[in-house]
Amino acid sequence: VCFCFPAVNKRLKYISLAVLVVQNASLILSIRYVRTLPGDRFFTTSAVVMAEVLKVLTLIKRHYNSLSFSLFAVNVKETVLFLVDSIVFQYKDTLKMSVPSLIYTLQNNLQYVAISNLPAASFQVTYQLKILTTALFSVLMLRKSLSRVQWVSLLLLFAGVAIVQGNKEASDSSNQNYMVGLVAVVISCLSSGFAGVYFEKILKGSSASVWVRNVQLGIFGTALGMLGLWWNDGAAVAEHGFLFGYTNMVWCVIFNQAFGGLLVAVVVKYADNILKGFATSFSIIVSTVLSIYLFSFHVDLLFTVGAGLVIGAVYMYSLPKAAGSMLPRTDGGAELEAFLPKSVLVK
Repeated sequence: VCFCFPAVNKRLKYISLAVLVVQNASLILSIRYVRTLPGDRFFTTSAVVMAEVLKVLTLIKRHYNSLSFSLFAVNVKETVLFLVDSIVFQYKDTLKMSVPSLIYTLQNNLQYVAISNLPAASFQVTYQLKILTTALFSVLMLRKSLSRVQWVSLLLLFAGVAIVQGNKEASDSSNQNYMVGLVAVVISCLSSGFAGVYFEKILKGSSASVWVRNVQLGIFGTALGMLGLWWNDGAAVAEHGFLFGYTNMVWCVIFNQAFGGLLVAVVVKYADNILKGFATSFSIIVSTVLSIYLFSFHVDLLFTVGAGLVIGAVYMYSLPKAAGSMLPRTDGGAELEAFLPKSVLVK
């Protein structure tokens, strides 16, 4: 039986790679697709809220299933009491999650704005700036050290994104505001980097479980998302309804956002840094190829050079550090989360 373990682990790594690639590419492509379809447009603020609600319910159901009691009523009571104690009675601890939750909510809404105004492939490449922002915030806030190779890879990453964004002709639609999309993705990357590092800092300085933190994050995310919906689309939602414009494809996007990240969090423990970096790089290629067929995206020399630099930089950054320096994290920390779409990490 022992001889089967290496083969099983290898198979799980390949499965993890496939899940990471599909999640990274499909979410961006599907959002771009539903945002460019003719007809009634759904409210992106309502989609953000719905995804947060589904994530919170999934996390609570997971905790409920982990209880050993056989009676349904007992399990429900224990789950409710645990949530009340962890979130309400320890409210000072809960309030710490308001900052990353606010930033993540902003990031989720900005992703819709960016993908609606940028070609999917261009967004996928530019969004890798979150690796740069996460690395910089990790150095500043967590006092982490980066290897020389990682610093070089960050410079290459920035150069690659600059080349891609300097090529405004690579577009798949005329009905988009390029500068709005660019500003949205840059702010999204900054918010992603800060929120990820801040979240990791909170986890390190607290005895609360990651599960509790994720529930707190989701509850705040839902409340703040509702506030954003009221502020931006309140009158339109009151007139047309919360689910206005929802189609089967829109529901697929929401479920991808809600459960895709959770699925990634489950399989990510079977993937090391190199595999995550490779998955991110490969997803850029997949997004580009599919964008050509789905959105008539034009790939020219500048985009190819810029995307190539970004792909190489992502892979370089994920390489293990030299002996004697701090090893890369493998527990779902901020640096590794930068390779993934925004999600709550389940442990």
